[in-house]
Amino acid sequence: MNAARDALARAEIGVIGGTGLYALLSDATEVTVSTPYGDPADVVTVGTVGGRRVAFLPRHGRGHSLPPHRINYRANLWALRSLGVAQIIAPCAVGSLRRELGPGTVVVPDQVVDRTAGRPSTFFDDVVSHVSFADPYCGAGRAAVLKAGADGGGEPLVDGGAMVVIEGPRFSSRAESRWYAAQGWSLVNMTGMPEAALARELALCYTSVALVTDLDAGLDAEESVAQEDVYEVFSRNLGRLRDLVLATVARLPEERACRCARALDGVDAPFLTG
Repeated sequence: MNAARDALARAEIGVIGGTGLYALLSDATEVTVSTPYGDPADVVTVGTVGGRRVAFLPRHGRGHSLPPHRINYRANLWALRSLGVAQIIAPCAVGSLRRELGPGTVVVPDQVVDRTAGRPSTFFDDVVSHVSFADPYCGAGRAAVLKAGADGGGEPLVDGGAMVVIEGPRFSSRAESRWYAAQGWSLVNMTGMPEAALARELALCYTSVALVTDLDAGLDAEESVAQEDVYEVFSRNLGRLRDLVLATVARLPEERACRCARALDGVDAPFLTG
């Protein structure tokens, strides 16, 4: 890659697109990235939004070819970091565990519960190190999303809530859904982990933006979640979600002063230097 091409491939902000969000940037450069953890879900597209360099990666690949449990989360995060990304916005589709959070609601969660199993979930394979994850999402990133939502003048965003991440690809049983709701959790999703934890292990800022596509099975004794309904609601709200993500880019701080940037202080992380 020559110097000019290398400059075009650099970015400071990353967007990982979820279900239905397979493209974001126009007039962008496509970059193929190799990582020590295999190939990411797709090529990365890099462009400029409001003077900020942004890299976009579809989480499931274009065309939604990768189910949640087969996504190479480590490669996706590593690829973005290798291009210079330090802050990530991560839109996703979620089910609601609270009736007042109906389809079309956008939630900016502040906590996560991991119920996945069997996914490679750490970069610390060969060293005993522990990274703080008490607050899984970047405070500055959450503030930027909420400010973008308020400035947009549309339906208010919901500030906070715990998102439980299940293994999938099946949806929850009614008993599982009711149990999640009884714990006080707000949302259910299949891709938020280990994505958030891997971002923290790379000292990246990571902010989830959750679009409610359905009421989870435990909220209604008659209805259940259907894949086509999820896709339909996401498609109907896609323009709104894309506008919110692009508006957030301009509101992210240019200099990171959050705890995410210091996540690896005092931590032995040989995978970053080896």
